[in-house]
Amino acid sequence: MNRNPLVTPEWLVEHLQDSGLVVVDCRFDLARPEAGEEAYRKGHIPGALYLHLEQDLSAPVGTHGGRHPLPDEERLAERLGALGIDHRRTVIAYDDQGGMMAARLWWMLRYLGHGEVFVLNGGYGAWTELGYPVSDEVPRREPTRFVPHRQEQFQVGMEEVKAWKGLLIDSREPARYEGKTEPIDAQAGHIPGAVNRFWKENLGKDGRWKTPAELKKEWAFASGKQPIVYCGSGVTACANLLALYAAGIPEARLYAGSWSDWISYEQNPVATGPTS
Repeated sequence: MNRNPLVTPEWLVEHLQDSGLVVVDCRFDLARPEAGEEAYRKGHIPGALYLHLEQDLSAPVGTHGGRHPLPDEERLAERLGALGIDHRRTVIAYDDQGGMMAARLWWMLRYLGHGEVFVLNGGYGAWTELGYPVSDEVPRREPTRFVPHRQEQFQVGMEEVKAWKGLLIDSREPARYEGKTEPIDAQAGHIPGAVNRFWKENLGKDGRWKTPAELKKEWAFASGKQPIVYCGSGVTACANLLALYAAGIPEARLYAGSWSDWISYEQNPVATGPTS
């Protein structure tokens, strides 16, 4: 099994015209939800399509489920099919935020049974820094039918997290994990028993992802433990899941609702402070 879920800009520019390849722009700004699509329309990798985190890759927010609940399966499948994506296509996702948004699509497609999906290492920034072409043309692809085959073992709900005695990984920055600050959610802290591994630790100083060998070494503490991973809303946790996959730990699971779902249940306990 290929443990590297990433492709380089150098690889992509050579394969950009492949008929079986679909490139998807996932840029998104939590503070300004329209910014990602605006940036896409100003310039993107030629032939790339756009998927919106909140309109396409999430369901509407409810009382529970977190800030970015998993989208309705059939609705997303219809959207993917309209973009020409089916199980015969290889999908390359990218963003300009280190891969955090692209990793959400990577995880979603795998959850729906589509294994041929990769993230562009370095994203749009690496692509443009290398002087590769950009376009403002919005492409049209021949619609197809995407048939989902949900992989239930990839994700868990709140009750399973509550009963879990194994390795639980919080993907947020340390200050949020420790409860020192909380700029987004209604309550600060973390799920009791969780350890902290900020998703950006998977990146090198150049903004590109570390090699599978480096990630395997750094994630050795999770090997064989079938960890559950969460973040604030189930987005950046996917970046840690991508890193775990690259490190040879594909059995790691997502708590999709994450912290924002956990604190929506008043009876759930909250911990603060550093990892014990």
